[in-house]
Amino acid sequence: MRIPILKLKQYLLISIQVELDDQMALRFQEDLLTKIHQEGSEGVVIDLTSVETIDSFIAKVLGDVVNMANLMGAKVVLTGIQPAVAITLIDMGIKLENVPTALDLDQGLEKLQQELEG
Repeated sequence: MRIPILKLKQYLLISIQVELDDQMALRFQEDLLTKIHQEGSEGVVIDLTSVETIDSFIAKVLGDVVNMANLMGAKVVLTGIQPAVAITLIDMGIKLENVPTALDLDQGLEKLQQELEG
């Protein structure tokens, strides 16, 4: 199963609606980086509202995705991080420094626009 990556103007939108396993997370990473390259996307919003738990591997892949996208010139905003996911990320020492976050997709798009303009 692949996670859909939608294009909205110069942005990519991803809403993760399933619990990720290791294989799916790696496929998502590859798909997203390929899509950023193909579309020349300036920004990415990853919505995690439906993700209720996260393990150390998925947390590392998520951090890597953010860093890799930034290296490719695309700003990433994470939205909808559930309390349990936030606690797990901190407990595992996953630092998402300088990664803008927002409560929901609408706020995430606004935040992304602000980040790219300023």
